Amino acid sequence: MTQQVSQKKQQELQQQYEIYKNGLQQIASKIGDVEAEADEHRLVLETLEPLPVDRKCFRMINGVLVERTVKDVVPALKTNSEGLKKVLEELMKQYQTKQVEMDSWKKKNNIQVVSQQ
Repeated sequence: MTQQVSQKKQQELQQQYEIYKNGLQQIASKIGDVEAEADEHRLVLETLEPLPVDRKCFRMINGVLVERTVKDVVPALKTNSEGLKKVLEELMKQYQTKQVEMDSWKKKNNIQVVSQQ
């Protein structure tokens, strides 16, 4: 009977570990997506900065390509870029919090991860 309880406890610990691991992977994936988008914004801003403010440019808004001027687009891109930085900071905090939570859980339950190759 104690073996069944032990085996059940092992399965519960394994499931909890998988939940933590998947949560961290999801946050890491979101971080990667936001970083890529922030890089795109940075590159576009670097490209537009030296151009005359009245120069025509195009911007994709909700799947529609819209004609604007550099003067119109740059402030919006800067605002979006700042927003992405804030989102990235928040995701990094979430990741670190989840990592600390997982490490604490592993220590509390005396969990040691064995890598499988």
